[in-house]
Amino acid sequence: MEHQHLPIRTVSEATAIDPVCGMTVKPPTKAGSAEFEGQTYWFCGAGCRTKFVGDPAHYVHRHDAQAPAPAAPPGPSDVIYTCPMHPEVEQIGPGACPKCGMALEPKMVQADEGPNPELVDMTRRFWIGVVFGVPAAVIDMLGMGAFTGLHAVLAPAIANWIALVLSIPVVFWCGWPFFVRAWHSIRHASPNMFTLIAIGVGAAFFYSAVATTVPGAFPAGFRAAGHVGTYFDTAVVITVLVLLGQVLELRARSRTSAAIRELLALAPKTARLVRDGREEDIPLAHVHLGDVLRVRPGEKVPVDGLVVDGSSHVDESMVTGEPIPVEKLPQARVIGGTINGTGSFTMRADRVGRDTLLARIVQMVSEAQRTRAPIQRLADTLSEYFVPAVVLVAIGTFVGWAIWGPEPRFAVALVNAVAVLIIACPCALGLATPMAIMVGTGRGAHAGVLVRDAEALERLADVDTLIVDKTGTLTEGRPRLVDVHALAMSADDVLMVAAALERSSEHPLASAIVAGADARGARMADARGFASITGKGVRGTVDGHQVSVGNAELMRDAGIPLDDVSTLADGWRAQARTVMFVSTDGRLAGVLAVADPIKPTTAEAIQRLHRDGLRIIMLTGDSPATAAAVARPLGIDDVRAGVLPEAKQDVVRALQAEGRTVAMAGDGINDAPALAQADVGIAMGTGTDVAMESAGMTLVKGDLRGIVRARRLSRGTLRNIRQNLFLAFVYNAVGVPVAAGVLYPVVGVLISPIWASVAMTLSSLSVITNALRLRTLDLP
Repeated sequence: MEHQHLPIRTVSEATAIDPVCGMTVKPPTKAGSAEFEGQTYWFCGAGCRTKFVGDPAHYVHRHDAQAPAPAAPPGPSDVIYTCPMHPEVEQIGPGACPKCGMALEPKMVQADEGPNPELVDMTRRFWIGVVFGVPAAVIDMLGMGAFTGLHAVLAPAIANWIALVLSIPVVFWCGWPFFVRAWHSIRHASPNMFTLIAIGVGAAFFYSAVATTVPGAFPAGFRAAGHVGTYFDTAVVITVLVLLGQVLELRARSRTSAAIRELLALAPKTARLVRDGREEDIPLAHVHLGDVLRVRPGEKVPVDGLVVDGSSHVDESMVTGEPIPVEKLPQARVIGGTINGTGSFTMRADRVGRDTLLARIVQMVSEAQRTRAPIQRLADTLSEYFVPAVVLVAIGTFVGWAIWGPEPRFAVALVNAVAVLIIACPCALGLATPMAIMVGTGRGAHAGVLVRDAEALERLADVDTLIVDKTGTLTEGRPRLVDVHALAMSADDVLMVAAALERSSEHPLASAIVAGADARGARMADARGFASITGKGVRGTVDGHQVSVGNAELMRDAGIPLDDVSTLADGWRAQARTVMFVSTDGRLAGVLAVADPIKPTTAEAIQRLHRDGLRIIMLTGDSPATAAAVARPLGIDDVRAGVLPEAKQDVVRALQAEGRTVAMAGDGINDAPALAQADVGIAMGTGTDVAMESAGMTLVKGDLRGIVRARRLSRGTLRNIRQNLFLAFVYNAVGVPVAAGVLYPVVGVLISPIWASVAMTLSSLSVITNALRLRTLDLP
């Protein structure tokens, strides 16, 4: 089922139409753009851009003067389809990629998606091809005397005519999508497997059609008893076998989206709303921010939120990959789609719809499955030259057999040339990388490793240096106030002025101070003139006093001596506590200690990463003593303390300049530049949205053990890609010479185009089957 691309210049804010070929592209493209009459036009390739620049008016006015837009394709009108090999290609409704000929897939998988229309169409064409093709092939072989003693039942000339009539619907209806795709490949100067199929099937059919209708046009040597041998069996069987291959491929590819559908199925259909003392079940789509929801034993958590009342243990394995249920007490965060245990609790929704973690996971996995790994460039480069080379080999095969082959030379030459075209279809080469990426990213999602793009997945295997942030990465990221030392005022007043300022800050340490002040019953006060000094602290006015809260550097900048509390501060730092100073009107008023416990899994993760050959560097804005107290028991290789947020990116650059391949793991807004600069940015799923958007990967659990899983996923996926490419290369290296007849002088064997078609189908299925093995990759 083929569909035209939208004949409009702009499809959406993120896509545009190439004015030369009509293909959907995503600006900016590597092919570049061109200006004409104040309008910017984007192109799928350099060839289209060159044509446009030569005569822009022709292409612009051609599109403007086009007939009314074609009718929308059947199926949901709002479903955008894209190509797994060329994600820049998009259109509304199913169809085929004009570059590689592969069937397009829905850009976003839905949970109640229904049958794949392309699969339904190809299946229908396959069975109709069987109904007409089998008799056509049998009758054609009867006429050629393939069945000894039976060919006399049917006169060869009559058999040719019957085979012609039966093969027409097979070739021109069942196989019509192949000819359309071949034409698209020629139009876009992107020859692909369907170019070869169309040439091979077309040559066999039209030769046979001419031999049937005007046998006298052939030399006497071609005729036996007034008729010429035909190859309708070759044309119809190849068509049916290629259709079978398409059906099997589409079915296998549909399994790669199973991971997304399984994730989508995690979300419950309804939620139990608690309002005004009453409870009622409402559709999940009707849940709003701030709604209070009841989660009963055994039910799924409907959306993301915080526990308000009650307690339970929740199984989060389907999202985080962790098998042990997690205890949930008031103020604990719960994730939509996870399964409640035996307890009951109420929760307040703080993320609904597309903002839930589950929805974002689905979006990230969908986008990752359409991205291209750098290793794909090798296959792309080879494919550009492969099809033209095969056509030349086929021509050479035809000429060689036509000159030196046995009689009837022309017929033998044609059959061997068709066999070369069919067996050399580069579908296995094209499927090798995207299939592995699609399956691998889906497998990672189930293990709590979200891959944003295939490049990050490939690069992670080569990383030799891992930079980790302290707060929220090595530690729980939920610091708490543990001590207060008052000097110029009471402890309650120290907490009061500090909390008044910190209420305006989003920093985790600020939250710890505010929570500690509230827990100790400190008086509430308002702050004015709040200002945040990046990497140092905050300042403002509280009850008419100038107040500053921050680290030692902030105090030194203000000329406030710390000698009297240096011993106390050093002792706290040695206990891995973060020390913060409070000053009022230029005098030191008190010292606060905040502790952030190390995650229980951090030590194990560091050991496993070391065994994996990684050098681990900790970056933190904290003091050297506090940083060392955290790093020492963990065995971290290098500690860099007192690093300002903007300097983290500089550290990454410096390591890259040394020739290191760097991964950065962080969870805060201040980590975003470094995450983007790193060869692989890894965001902790417990962190900020900005960090997740800047990173190539996200660990849902926020656990460093996820990096170990991600490394294993990276290496397993790359190994699978290399295996697929090897299978594809070996297949073609062996198949093409055999099809060309290299074995004939030795053992007298020629391969039939039919068997070439069987081999071509099996090569694609071998690559698909190998890629699907990644679904069972062990990620402990």
